[in-house]
Amino acid sequence: MIGAIAGDIIGSIYEGWPIKTKSFPLFDSRCTFTDDSVLTIAVALSILSGKPYRETVLEVGRRYPHAGYGGSFRRWLLSADPKPYNSWGNGAAMRVSPVGFAFDTAEEVLEQARLTAEISHNHPEGINGAQATALAVFLARTGRSREELRQQISRRFGYDLQRSVDEIRPSYGFRISCQETVPEAIVAFLDSESYEDAVRNAISLGGDSDTLACITGGIAEAFYGGVPEPVQGKVREILPPPLWKIAAEFCRIYGCSLPYLNTSE
Repeated sequence: MIGAIAGDIIGSIYEGWPIKTKSFPLFDSRCTFTDDSVLTIAVALSILSGKPYRETVLEVGRRYPHAGYGGSFRRWLLSADPKPYNSWGNGAAMRVSPVGFAFDTAEEVLEQARLTAEISHNHPEGINGAQATALAVFLARTGRSREELRQQISRRFGYDLQRSVDEIRPSYGFRISCQETVPEAIVAFLDSESYEDAVRNAISLGGDSDTLACITGGIAEAFYGGVPEPVQGKVREILPPPLWKIAAEFCRIYGCSLPYLNTSE
């Protein structure tokens, strides 16, 4: 999950400002957490506490009302009695990575991913995007090869994962739908050689950079067995302490290898 949050932070300054290259400083002084991190941590809190996903997403999301939510989700978040609004937006996928780390079977992962999505993003493509992302994290975490991950996700969700990052990059632009974000984020992982390389791939596509890198980063963390310690340290530095405390507690319980696990701060 720290890998997803780090991807969001690294990609935050390139959203709407495509760079189309893998050569950029990994962290810039302007980097910050966005709604992707806030809602990822909200899902983690649900898993830790046993509270419904809707309850923790509202609870945590409302603490950070200026995190950069899309207009429709912001209205949902701030309404008196939020209802699902049939969204196929990529917000369903960017918050789901904790599910892939926390549950022990593909069936559980798919069901829990559906539950995280349908509180707001109950369009079939919104649910598919959440399920594909969580399943990719689960498959990566449980030792499946890149090719097995590619085949399982392609077969189940109909995504074209045979492309390369270099093939996607020239014509790819800002996309907000799961169906035009999740496949590209998975390809960014499949084409990578390390956690950092995966995040650089995602951001170099030039789309919704923080969300692409958030999705890719969670999968890459699971596959490569963690996140480099300097990256973890930057996440701790940038996240508000209440959000870090939840993230660190989740990683302690679900086996993430963090050197910064003092959750009392």
